[in-house]
Amino acid sequence: MKSLKTIQVLANIGKILSKILFILCIVGFCGCIVGILSLALGLESFKIGDVTIRGIIENKAELSMATLYAAMAVGIVYCAAEAVLCKFSEIYFRNELADGTPFTLRGAKELKRLGVIVIIVSLCAGTVCAIGLAIAHRANPEIDKLPLESIGSIGIGIMMLICSLLCRYGAELRSEKTEETLVAD
Repeated sequence: MKSLKTIQVLANIGKILSKILFILCIVGFCGCIVGILSLALGLESFKIGDVTIRGIIENKAELSMATLYAAMAVGIVYCAAEAVLCKFSEIYFRNELADGTPFTLRGAKELKRLGVIVIIVSLCAGTVCAIGLAIAHRANPEIDKLPLESIGSIGIGIMMLICSLLCRYGAELRSEKTEETLVAD
């Protein structure tokens, strides 16, 4: 049962990382909102001498203010989407740890649900951002194209669906073995 112990350790790590990433997503979400508001209101909270964060971004990163606003809006959408995924992941890992094994029908069903949620949330976040950026670019051609990364998350969702099938198969094998033991007794 050394493998099961390793799986449980990994599930515990997954649960902890899900919590940490959830908190970081909330911080990122709030940071993007604060960034948009502070730029919109003209607040220069970070100023050293005559150098401001706004000036550094415009000069060194070569981003226009319109592109910066768009990037923060994309950040808000992606942080919200990832926060949702992290919370569902945390729930899955918590329940898996309570069951003591990933090879339960409930765990397989929950992993399948998580895979579907990952795919749908990733597609929706990417679509919302792509449409929003296209509209923003049309309204203000100064807004550059920003890279949108949602394809990797879709692949992870597909892998979760495949893993859920493996876990369900393992649960069915466990169930058959238990039934055989009961019949033999």
